[in-house]
Amino acid sequence: MKKYLVIGNPIEHSLSPKLHNHWFRENNIDAIYEKKFVNKVDLKDIINQVREGKIAGINVTVPFKKEVISYLDKLTLDAESTQSVNTILLANDKIVGHNTDIGGFESAIKDTKYNFVGKKILILGAGGVTPSIIFALYKMKVSSIILSNRTKAKAEHLKNFYNPIMVEENGWKKIRVVDWGEIPEFDMVINTTSVGLKNDQKLNLDFSKIGKGKFFYDVIYNPKETNFLKTGKDLGNKTENGKKMFIYQAAGAFKIWHDILPKINESLLN
Repeated sequence: MKKYLVIGNPIEHSLSPKLHNHWFRENNIDAIYEKKFVNKVDLKDIINQVREGKIAGINVTVPFKKEVISYLDKLTLDAESTQSVNTILLANDKIVGHNTDIGGFESAIKDTKYNFVGKKILILGAGGVTPSIIFALYKMKVSSIILSNRTKAKAEHLKNFYNPIMVEENGWKKIRVVDWGEIPEFDMVINTTSVGLKNDQKLNLDFSKIGKGKFFYDVIYNPKETNFLKTGKDLGNKTENGKKMFIYQAAGAFKIWHDILPKINESLLN
């Protein structure tokens, strides 16, 4: 029986085992998928277990999507372009890092029927999945991306990484950074931080003057409605959690590992 893992810190919120084990049963695959709490010092040993064939594949969640790269042999183009890895496997004796977050976000957004072209996007957070979302938004032809992170240097690092490679054309303006707590004009705000994984957690940002008709998106999917999304809804705005993104990125990982695109039906999405 093959073994698969999702690793992270925290990890108790992850529904990946439930989803992948469902797909294993549905496709008659002799495998098991588990979640494992790890610290940064554990990454080398975990990757060595993939190299030795003890673990067939790994999904990576916060906060190790960048940190894990130094232990890998090769990155796909999407993983290289974002310096973010969420799916790992051994292929041709090489440990390869993939990024299925980009496609997961794009597929999830298509389901919302939201038109991104020319929109101003505010992103809260600068780690984990943020590079993948920036990359996807750029491809979707938004007009601008504004980053805000408690540690401003991390947001500046992302800005400096992307701005030189993103051509300023078709209305696209270079990424800019604002101080944490500053709320600039936006059409959509995306929470990519882990604040909200626990029900009592709040971002403590003041959105009271933004008006209605905005789109609040949270990459967190468990709980279903974070305080961030509750705030957006109470102010009369469109809201969406990260469940569809989670399912679509998981399907991408499943396809990489097993060369099977699993069924995604309404019962999974809702």
